[in-house]
Amino acid sequence: MRAGREDMLAIEVIVPQSAPRRWQQLVIERLEADGHDVAVAHRPEPASWPAAAKAAFQFEQRLFRRPGPLLGSAVQAIQARSGNRPAALRLDLAGDATPSDVPTIGVRFDGSGADLSAAIAVAAGRLPVIEAVLDTKTVVGQARPMVDKRESTALGTEDVFARAITLVRSVARAFAAGRLPLEPIAETHARGRRGRFTSAYLGVALPRLGQEALRRARFRHAHWRVGYRFTDAPGVADTGKLGTGWSVLPDLGDHFYADPFPFWRQGRPFVFIEDYPHATGKAVISVVAFDANGVPGTPRVVLEEAHHLSYPQVFERDGVIWMLPEASASGKLTLYRASGFPDGWVAETVLVEGEISDATLFEHEGMLWLFATDRDGHGSTSDTLAVFSAPALAGPWRPHPANPILIDHRMARPGGAFVRSCDGRILLPVQDGTLGYGGGLGLSELLQLDQQAVRLSAPRPIDAAGDWPYPKIHTLNRAGRLEVIDGIAAVRKRSGKQ
Repeated sequence: MRAGREDMLAIEVIVPQSAPRRWQQLVIERLEADGHDVAVAHRPEPASWPAAAKAAFQFEQRLFRRPGPLLGSAVQAIQARSGNRPAALRLDLAGDATPSDVPTIGVRFDGSGADLSAAIAVAAGRLPVIEAVLDTKTVVGQARPMVDKRESTALGTEDVFARAITLVRSVARAFAAGRLPLEPIAETHARGRRGRFTSAYLGVALPRLGQEALRRARFRHAHWRVGYRFTDAPGVADTGKLGTGWSVLPDLGDHFYADPFPFWRQGRPFVFIEDYPHATGKAVISVVAFDANGVPGTPRVVLEEAHHLSYPQVFERDGVIWMLPEASASGKLTLYRASGFPDGWVAETVLVEGEISDATLFEHEGMLWLFATDRDGHGSTSDTLAVFSAPALAGPWRPHPANPILIDHRMARPGGAFVRSCDGRILLPVQDGTLGYGGGLGLSELLQLDQQAVRLSAPRPIDAAGDWPYPKIHTLNRAGRLEVIDGIAAVRKRSGKQ
């Protein structure tokens, strides 16, 4: 989102004079794209990384076939230059800039101004916390990046630097709009055990990489299964527990089912799912029709595109049935209309442009709202919450002024439709990526939703105790008596056996 001219800020960005990083270069480019007047100053001390880190990153780039420079790669130079006006804000991307009368926001990785700390933390198996710190004492922004490939130090560090870019842009926008918090938003994160990169990589990262290679040689990288139950009792959103009574939607092991959304039509239940054939690596949307006895039929494909589809939220509005599936690979969020329920769907309109994941629709106080994650160009799709609003389904959809609402692997990505609990609270299932993608699900209460702010409570983790055999879940939905979840299973390759 480009800043308006009233929000254009004169900013001085401080980077290392030698061995600057690509993420620092991209910060400058993104700030300029937002309309800010950017000057560049140098910190003379070099910021070079040890030879072991360079070698490890190059090795993993080849191993994971990632062409081009990573965000942690050194660039030849970032030229110093003056701005058109005196700086109203300094952004210290190098760490430990000299004091100034100009407000200065520094970036800290696990309490350290050295970005190498991010790589050391990822190598050691930790999820770094990024802080934006005003004048070395007040935390005015915080990010908890998601690390998607835990087995890769290079790609995990990429995820961290991607969110450093997002965080810096966010605090610059907030400063320009006068929205920076007056009080610290959190205690300053204690400086982590930095240690040495070589010992962390050889002692932790390489064994982890080897273990994951062995696992993938025997098992599917990911294989989700859908669970369902019919019940008149309070569901998971009310009890906070999975409980009992779950049945597993069968599959043959050659493709998986995930992201279930239930929908009733003329007294008959249907469940729409992500249907992922392992052979193609690209999911379609399928539907499961249940008979009068609650027995599911065979899933059948109802929507396929050239790109991956998932998270098929189906709902009725204005007498029409709609589907809002995730299609982040297409670079847009498209709304589909049922032309012949449940099998016929036609693209109606594009609601939002961008790599939008798991967009979840909600009506509140006369407005429509979308909660989703936005990849913001680089990094994970699971840690940056963006909210959009519109007066009608067709739009126009506008981003919330406070976007990104939060950067947090524990609660940014929705995991199902909003639900109102028995005691009247509005709850959003949210994915918790602390243990990795699909590692768990929580319930966050909606505390405030208007054009000024969006606030969600810290998520209450869902207790997986019960008879569901796959406790790592990432979707929860309910319609009437039909409640659905999913869970990740360990499935051997060329087999449906666990």
